[in-house]
Amino acid sequence: MEPFYTPSRSPEASCEIRGYESNDPGMPMVSIIIPAYNEEESISDCLESLVEQNYPQELVEILVIDGLSRDQTRAIVKAFSDRHPNIRVLENSRRIIPCALNIGIREARGDVIIRADAHTLYDINYVMNSVTLLLKTQAGNVGGIIQPVGRGLVGKAIAIGVSSPFGVGNAYYRYADSQRWVDTVAFGCWKKETLLEVGGYNESYLINEDYELNYRLRQRGKGILLSPSLKCYYFPRSCLKGLLQQYFSYGNWKVKMLAEHPGSLVYRQIIPPLFVLSLLIAIALASLHLLPLLLVGGSYALANLFVSVCTATKRGIRSALILPVVFFSIHVAWGMGFLSGLRHLFTISSARLRPA
Repeated sequence: MEPFYTPSRSPEASCEIRGYESNDPGMPMVSIIIPAYNEEESISDCLESLVEQNYPQELVEILVIDGLSRDQTRAIVKAFSDRHPNIRVLENSRRIIPCALNIGIREARGDVIIRADAHTLYDINYVMNSVTLLLKTQAGNVGGIIQPVGRGLVGKAIAIGVSSPFGVGNAYYRYADSQRWVDTVAFGCWKKETLLEVGGYNESYLINEDYELNYRLRQRGKGILLSPSLKCYYFPRSCLKGLLQQYFSYGNWKVKMLAEHPGSLVYRQIIPPLFVLSLLIAIALASLHLLPLLLVGGSYALANLFVSVCTATKRGIRSALILPVVFFSIHVAWGMGFLSGLRHLFTISSARLRPA
């Protein structure tokens, strides 16, 4: 089967405000698409939060696109579908998230599509607020704040770290407290026609598929709107090893994004690789002089400790000893992943310059 994604562009469109009320009798049908693979521990809670939404259930369908799970995921979803006929299971033989999402887009019967995540729980008014905001603002995509819920001491410290500006820069969907136009949101709510217009998700992206789609939307003049009124809760990594792997992958795949869309770079994405590169150079020069290492390492350590103490004082003093390690892990993993990914950039550039 050919990939659903086909790059395209069109002149910029305006995002004018038009009136819409959440109790409008012309409320659209909504398709909620959920990619899943071996999600037996979380899919039940996720679906429970979605079937309890205050949006009319006769106007909602839930599509779970399963990547041939080897656990009880399909059986759990089947049990839900027996009680809720608006839940269906679709198959994703490629086991790739953007492929699952494109399958969901194709099969969706709704005029509005909401992407959901199997590890996430949704406020009872999440769907209603998403649809209302989308139709009121003419945004290309609307999304909300994803609030991490940590488990255990390390997990709670990680949850604090990944929702802190020091940890994730201006990734506003992790901590914003006011509505704003942004470069991306974590999941999303779109008109189906908008997704069809841009060709859906790029199936060559195993990671960063949301950011890549949102960049193409912005290039077409379709704004990405973030609102704290759309709240959901997810469970982040509960150990430092998992956190390191996650952010290394984020940094690594960002290079592919830059190779294809150089204009997509924002400052929060370049600071970690510059810090890691500076630190490596300072370590290499340490045998000659310790001043560079003291300047780079010392400055970062002081800033990290200061922010960690201030953050822990507000959000949980028990995390004070672990939070500096969490911040350091996020920054170094992203930076190392980015630097590692540069080889892909050179490979892509060489291929483009090579004669046909």
